[in-house]
Amino acid sequence: MKRSGPAPADPRPAAGVRTARAAPPGAEPRDPVAPPATAALVLDARGSVIGWSPAAEDLLGHTAAEAVGRPVSAFVDPPGGEPATGQGRTARAAHHRDGRTVRVAATEFPLSGPGPASRVLLLEEYRQRRLSQARLALLDALATQSPLGLAVYDRGLRLAWANAAHDREVGRPLADYRGMHAEDLYPDGAFLGSRGPRTLTEAMRRVIDDGEVFVDLHFRSRLPSDPDTHRVWSCSYYRLQDAEGRVLGVCEDAFDITPRYEAQNRLALLAEAGRRIGTSLDVTSTARAVADVAVPGFASTVTVDLDAAVLAGGVPAPGAGGTWVRVAARSGAPPAASPADAGSPRRVSYPEGSPQRRSLASGGHVLAEDTLVVPLRSGGTLLGLVTFLRSGSLRFFDTDAVGLADELVSRAALGIDNARRFTGERAAALALQRQLLPQRLPDQSAVDVAGRYLPADDVAGVGGDWFDVIPLSGARVGLVVGDVVGHGLPAAATMGRLRTAVEALATLDLAPDEVLTRLDDLLGRGTGVGADAAADVPYPDVTTGATCLYAVYDPVSRRCTMARAGHLPPVVVHRDGSYRFPDLPAGPPLGLGGLPFEAASFELPAGSLLALFTDGLVEVRDRDIEQGLRTLGRVLGDPSADLDELCDRALDELRPGGRTADDTALLLVRTRELDAGRVAVWDLPAEPASAGRARSLVTARLDRWGLGELAPASALVVSELVTNAVRHAAGPLQLRLIRDRALLCEVADTTHTSPHLRHSSAEDEGGRGLLIVARLVERWGTRYTPSGKTIWTEQPLPGPPSAR
Repeated sequence: MKRSGPAPADPRPAAGVRTARAAPPGAEPRDPVAPPATAALVLDARGSVIGWSPAAEDLLGHTAAEAVGRPVSAFVDPPGGEPATGQGRTARAAHHRDGRTVRVAATEFPLSGPGPASRVLLLEEYRQRRLSQARLALLDALATQSPLGLAVYDRGLRLAWANAAHDREVGRPLADYRGMHAEDLYPDGAFLGSRGPRTLTEAMRRVIDDGEVFVDLHFRSRLPSDPDTHRVWSCSYYRLQDAEGRVLGVCEDAFDITPRYEAQNRLALLAEAGRRIGTSLDVTSTARAVADVAVPGFASTVTVDLDAAVLAGGVPAPGAGGTWVRVAARSGAPPAASPADAGSPRRVSYPEGSPQRRSLASGGHVLAEDTLVVPLRSGGTLLGLVTFLRSGSLRFFDTDAVGLADELVSRAALGIDNARRFTGERAAALALQRQLLPQRLPDQSAVDVAGRYLPADDVAGVGGDWFDVIPLSGARVGLVVGDVVGHGLPAAATMGRLRTAVEALATLDLAPDEVLTRLDDLLGRGTGVGADAAADVPYPDVTTGATCLYAVYDPVSRRCTMARAGHLPPVVVHRDGSYRFPDLPAGPPLGLGGLPFEAASFELPAGSLLALFTDGLVEVRDRDIEQGLRTLGRVLGDPSADLDELCDRALDELRPGGRTADDTALLLVRTRELDAGRVAVWDLPAEPASAGRARSLVTARLDRWGLGELAPASALVVSELVTNAVRHAAGPLQLRLIRDRALLCEVADTTHTSPHLRHSSAEDEGGRGLLIVARLVERWGTRYTPSGKTIWTEQPLPGPPSAR
C-alpha cells in the first residue's frame, strides 16, 4: 500500500502490531533519558532530619514519620575517603530499613534564611546514577560517533532529526536539509529485491499506517555527497510512539554495506560463471557465455576475440600475428547503442596503441581507465582476448574487479580449450567417418538406391554407423547397414575396419549368416570380448561391440536373403504403400562370440522398397521405438516418390532440425527385376559332348542379343568351364548366361571342390584351362550353394557404358 497524504485521524497502533510500547510485561525499562530518582533530606543545624521526601522513603525504606527527628547519621554515613562522583558529590554508604547497605552519591547544599533548616542532602543510588550516565553517553554516541546512519521522519515523512553519520552521507549539516522528504535526498534510489516496498515513501508509509517493521532492506542509490558513486545500505524502519501510544513518526537505521554487497555480487558472479561457462563443447557458445555472465553486473560491454585456429579446433601459432575473430559481443546498453559486431563472428584487427595490441605485445592484461583487456590462455597457448568496458554507474576497475576478471577469463579459457579439443577431435572423427563411408554408391542393375548419414550432435560426438552397397556375382547386390557401439575416433576407426571386412567377405559370395559369423569372430578377437578372447591382443578396440544387418538381393529370382546381428529389422514397403517388418531372427550383436546367426529368405517383387537403418533414426528418449518404426513405415509408404525425396522426408519427420544424440544411417533400396529376355539357362549332362553343345548355345544366344563379337571368347570360356566340370565334378550341369552391365557366364555343378589357377610346365598335357579363362574375362570366381558350386565369369560389353 503506497499512500502520501496526511496520516489517519486515529494514530493509535493497530491491534496485534508490536510497537515500542507493546513490550512484554516485566521487561526492563528502556528509556535512555529518564533521570534517576533523587532523595531529599532536610537537616537542621544539629544534623537532625526535619524533612524526608517520598523518594527518600523509596530509597531507604523509612517513612517520614520514622525518620524525622532522628540524626542523619542513622541513615547516611558521614563522608569518608571515597572519591568524588562529581562537583560537590561524594560516595557514601546509606542504611536501608531492612538492614541493607546502599551506596549513594550524596550532595549537600546549605540553606539560608529564617527557619530551622540549615542544609539539604540529596541522595542518588550510585548504580542508577552510573546507568543514567551510560544512557546519556549512548545517546551522544548514536548522535555523534555511530557509523550507523540514523534519521527520524515525522508523520508527514519530513526529516525531523538525523545523526552525524547521516550528515556525512548527505554532505550537508542537518539544518540545511531538515524538513525534506527522503525521496528528495535520494531521487534515483530503490530497494533491491523482488519482495517488499520499492520506494522509501512506500516503506515509511506502511510503517506509520500499518505498524509494519522492516529489517535489512537493501537500498541502492547515488550518494548525495558524491553523485557519481552508487552505494548500497541495509535499512530498517520502525515506528516512534509516545507513552500513550500516539504515532510520532518513523525511525530509519541505515548501514553502508557496499563492500559486502559487492563481495556477494562477485561470489554470485563466480557461481553463475561456474554454472554457465564450460557447460558446452562448442567454442562459440562458451565464449558467448562469458559475455552473458559479465554483462551487466560486472561490465557494461564485453567482447571475446579468438584466434581463427581455435574455431577450427586447431592450436594457434605462437606469437601475436594470428587472425582474430570476434565471436561474442554483449552490451548492457539499449540495442541502438549496442556494438555493431554483436551478431555473427567476424574478423577484427587492432590499431596500434590500442589496449588489445598492448596486451598482445606484453602477454598480460592491460588496464586503461574504463577498459580492461585480459588474454585467454590455456597453459602457454594464447587462445584470444576478452575486453571489458565500464561506463555509467559502474566504477572504474579496481584491484578486486581485475582479480574477478582474471578468474572469469581463466574459467573461460579452460572451457574454450576443452571445446577446441573436442571440436578438433570431432572434426577428425567426422572426416574419417565420411571418408570411410561410400563416396558414391556403385552402379548396378539389381536395385535403385539412396542413402543418408546424419552425425550425432556435439555432445554425443561422431559414432560408428555405416551403410554400403556391394555388387556381387550373378547381377546380385549386397546391402549392409551397421552400428558400432561408442563414439569418437575409436568408433569411426572400428566402423572402417568392419566395413572393409564386410566388403571382403561379401565378394567371396558367402551367405549372409556366414558373413556375420566371420565378422563376429573378427570383432570378438579384436576387442577381447568374451570368455575365449585372447588376453594379449596387441591392438584391442575400445568399442564393446556392433550391430549389423546384411542382405543379398537377386534380381533374377527376386529373392532376398538376409541375416542380422542384434540390429533392427528392415522395413519392406509394398507397391500399394503397405509396409511390414520381416520376421527375421535377431541374432546376438557382433563381438559376443559363440552364438549362431540365422538367415531368412523371401521374395521381393520388382518395385518393392527395402529400408535399412540404424536405431538412431527411430529411437529417442521421449518417443517409444515402436512409434518411430510406425512413423518410418508411414513416411515411406509413397510408391511414386523419388528415393532421395523419401530419405529427406524420413529425416525431417524423425529427426527434425537434424539434431540427434546418436548418429543415423539410412539406406533405401527399390528392387528391380532382370526379365527373361536378358537371362538364358540350359541344363546339360555331365559328359564330354556337353562342351560342344555349350559353345553352340552361347554363340547363338549372343548373336540374338547383338553381341556376336563376344561369341569367340565366350565360346572358349564356356568350353573350358564345362570341360572342367565334366572332368572334376559330378551330376548334372547348368549353364546360365546373363546380359547385364557386363556379360555374365555361369557353370554350376554338384561338387564343392574349388578350382584354382596354376602354372603348367611344358610337359603337362592339361592345367591351362583356368589360366586361359582368366586371360579372356575381366573377373571370375566361385560361388558356393547348398547343392554345389558355381563358377562365374564377367566380360565387359562392347561400346561405351551409356549405350549398354
